[in-house]
Amino acid sequence: MVYIAFDPIYKHPLPEGHRFPMEKYELIPQQLMHEGLAGKENFFSPGTLTREEILQTHTTEYWESLTRLDLSDSEIRKIGFPLSEQLIRREVCIAKGTLEGSYFSLEHGIAYNVAGGTHHSFTYKGEGFCILNDQALAANILLNRGLVKKVLFVDLDVHQGNGTAEIFKQDNRVFTFSMHGAGNYPFHKEKSDLDIGLPDQIGDEAYMQLLNFHLDILLEREKPDFIFYQAGVDILATDKLGRLKISREGCQNRDRKVISEAWKRKIPIMVSMGGGYSPNIRDILEAHINTFRVGLDYFG
Repeated sequence: MVYIAFDPIYKHPLPEGHRFPMEKYELIPQQLMHEGLAGKENFFSPGTLTREEILQTHTTEYWESLTRLDLSDSEIRKIGFPLSEQLIRREVCIAKGTLEGSYFSLEHGIAYNVAGGTHHSFTYKGEGFCILNDQALAANILLNRGLVKKVLFVDLDVHQGNGTAEIFKQDNRVFTFSMHGAGNYPFHKEKSDLDIGLPDQIGDEAYMQLLNFHLDILLEREKPDFIFYQAGVDILATDKLGRLKISREGCQNRDRKVISEAWKRKIPIMVSMGGGYSPNIRDILEAHINTFRVGLDYFG
């Protein structure tokens, strides 16, 4: 049994002209069902986070500004989306999906959010198409409820998880690991517990050598009892923003390393899809579907 968070609100969150590559949120479930990788019984429509749950991660001032839709023009530009009630509802829905998926993975080993991985959202601000930090919200709730004791963030999006790093910079219950393009956005990077900055045009072999080395050490040393995996596919060579040279096979090997280690060590893992900006939507879609294929190889 696989939990996949999905809700119809994903379909129309933005006005025309802001949708690409948002259409992947519609296409991923369609493709999973088309290939027989998932059925309707695997898709769950998330509920809504409570104010109390949101304020375990984000500041009261920031959340109230969002609900009143009174962010400054500068703050809205940094987020990158036009602000609307529908957009805020979508973000709350995404975060709830990651939380509900986390509960599911505690019982069954793995869960997915078709969206999520909004790692540029800080306690007090949003940026880079991220408004609420779905994985950080879920991690704090799991920790504060005593359901887990040590969380490992494995962030393999091409962009550093700067918001996640800021949120947990003084929390020793959480270890943040981000492997990202050294010269890519964000240009002012926060300090994760471990940052691995990658040179432009790095290829599959060198990438996997770094990931294998560092992830093995972290898992042995930190001994997490929960993993949040940010599985962005903007590391692809085809990505217009990524500047790396990772093949689709290399991206799948990356997923296999993270997911197989979670399976082997019996660590529950919650996977959020993260970014992907290849001009051809098929490149984005196939790389994301590979992440689901790998999970099914291990967790059924």
